[in-house]
Amino acid sequence: MTKQIPIFNNQTFGHCNLVIDYLSNNIMNIIVGLGNPGKKYELTRHNVGFIALDAIAKKLELEWQENKKLKAKIAKNQNLILVKPLTFVNNSGQAVQAILSYYKLLPKKLGLLKKKNSDLSDILTVIHDDIDITLGKYKIPIGSRSAGHNGVQSIINYLKTKNFKRVRIGIKTDAINKIPAEKFVLQKFNQEELETIKKLITELITEISL
Repeated sequence: MTKQIPIFNNQTFGHCNLVIDYLSNNIMNIIVGLGNPGKKYELTRHNVGFIALDAIAKKLELEWQENKKLKAKIAKNQNLILVKPLTFVNNSGQAVQAILSYYKLLPKKLGLLKKKNSDLSDILTVIHDDIDITLGKYKIPIGSRSAGHNGVQSIINYLKTKNFKRVRIGIKTDAINKIPAEKFVLQKFNQEELETIKKLITELITEISL
């Protein structure tokens, strides 16, 4: 049985640059972390989005609540909603569409149909793993294609737009050359890798002003 390794504590967050500036106005902001639900998938590479959101929730002292109707676990305050879809990574779009529709954040065409190619970059950020980026590095694109990530593609399909912010957290190591990618992403981080992820996430999401 793989030993559970604590990732964050109250001293984890120091004075770092704020990369995601999503609380600078009164607009409702949604941050989605991609991952698979259940203990089986905890601390796996594919669940780095969940790991990041748990860190944000802890810093902001937010509590997770499961919402079966919206197919997600949600933690929120007045201006921010954290979302962990419970649909499994490849169907993440179902939960994201449900959340945005519930809060009336999806632009409509003629009041009925979802408008294609809407710009959601001011309200939606998606955090996910990326096997093309080296462990310990990240990229923050807006409006880019899924680059083969099924969870991101699901969101693009359901929202009918790729115009949202993404935080692509690198998980690539030498081990990816030894096993198929679909098995690699479902492996748990070892302790050294977790420390690297912890440091990276700290750099990304600290100094959030409410």
